[in-house]
Amino acid sequence: MLGAVEVDHNDGPWTHPDIYRKIDGLLRYSRGDTINGFSLTAMGSQGTWNSTDQIPARAVSEGLIGRFGTIDATDGGDTYRYSGSFEWQRAHGNAATRLTAYGIGYDLNLFSNFTFFLGDPVNGDQVDQTDHRFVSGDGISHRRLTVWGERSVQNTFGAQLRNDDISNVGLYHTKARTLLDTVRQDAVLQTSGAVYMQNEVQWAPWLRTLAGLRSDGYRFRVDASDPANGGTDHAGLVSPKGGAVLGPWRGTELYVNAGLGFHSNDARGATITRDPATGERADRVTPLVRARGAELGIRTVAVPHLQSSVAVWTLNLDSELVFAGDAGTTEAGRPSHRDGVEWANYYAPRPWLIFDGDLSVSQAHFTDDDPSGDHVPGAVETVVSAGVTVDNARHMFGSVRLRYLGPRPLLEGDSVRSKATSLMNAQIGDKLTSAIRISLDVFNIFDAKDSDIDYYYTSRLSVDPLEAIYDIHFHPTLPRTARVSLTFGF
Repeated sequence: MLGAVEVDHNDGPWTHPDIYRKIDGLLRYSRGDTINGFSLTAMGSQGTWNSTDQIPARAVSEGLIGRFGTIDATDGGDTYRYSGSFEWQRAHGNAATRLTAYGIGYDLNLFSNFTFFLGDPVNGDQVDQTDHRFVSGDGISHRRLTVWGERSVQNTFGAQLRNDDISNVGLYHTKARTLLDTVRQDAVLQTSGAVYMQNEVQWAPWLRTLAGLRSDGYRFRVDASDPANGGTDHAGLVSPKGGAVLGPWRGTELYVNAGLGFHSNDARGATITRDPATGERADRVTPLVRARGAELGIRTVAVPHLQSSVAVWTLNLDSELVFAGDAGTTEAGRPSHRDGVEWANYYAPRPWLIFDGDLSVSQAHFTDDDPSGDHVPGAVETVVSAGVTVDNARHMFGSVRLRYLGPRPLLEGDSVRSKATSLMNAQIGDKLTSAIRISLDVFNIFDAKDSDIDYYYTSRLSVDPLEAIYDIHFHPTLPRTARVSLTFGF
């Protein structure tokens, strides 16, 4: 039997405190082990908060609010999530079977105001996004080890089923969390199922391959407040994939993977015909959008104490689909192409000393012709994560870590870009006994005035002229923050 409870409260550095309150709980009963056994798990989480969403840069530069201020102090929300799950696994000889089943109850009320007084100069543009659903699903997989001639083979077969019964998914125009009018209110029933199979073969000591095939099917039913936006739709895709690993030779191996996949989209976009905000004609979107990806890499442990890997990857999407939360619509975007290089390193010269460093460089572009440009807004181009960790050095432990996010385009034409974000964090602690430890964490050591996220769009403040103003809207990184922790284990 395993039980856990967590209670959390946080106001944050914001001028209008978050008053974030959350309680989590877990209870699990299990028998056996991960090879032959079962478990029953119940989990629950409930929270409420105030939100300080992204703010326009002009409001800070003009002195209307501080860096940690807010335009609409009534933004916030509440949510809960309760779930139960069952897992069973049994192995016999060269075969293993696994069964899973779960049920999830979920509710969300999220009050946000991103454009302030642009759409409604009197009451403001706050919206309440609601989502109340029950999710259920199950799955079964069977894995069998066998031999083809003298070659080791592993075959896996499986099936999955999921049902989302969304009794209410709505968008409402509100003022200080008080309902003014309904933009749209729908009920959605979405059912998906999949079957898959995978084959792994060890052809030689230096060559092994993987091949898989997956078939997914979806059914969407939307009961909309506007009958023109309701209806039923179906979609399905078959996705093959494969890969090979060559090596190892002197602690080094090469690998290649390629395959097809997809991303799914809001079911309401598959049945929409009329924009719920303007009443104008709206185009339906493809519910399942095809993705094509490939990766080529090398990984090595040839250098003593060093694990290193380099991978070159590419990804193509038939459509970049964007959900416009303020309008309650799903807008079909343009096809895109992404590619990049990732380099990961883990170096442990001593049992108590670890250096790690990861670098990712990528680019993302739309592949069709459009006068607005071909950059994908918000796509991060450079990411660096690095650090040094000391563990169990005469009962002491600690780390220093750097996270860097490079500049990124905020418009398709790349005429507006965000600034880079660099954060340094540190920790030092002492294991007082085998069961008690004390630690000090310092976040954002240099108190960098950077952004967690940046957007570029139009908004209007109450002091602005009666017109839309383009501006960068940002959410600031937390200031230098210290936290002392005392942990007891038993």
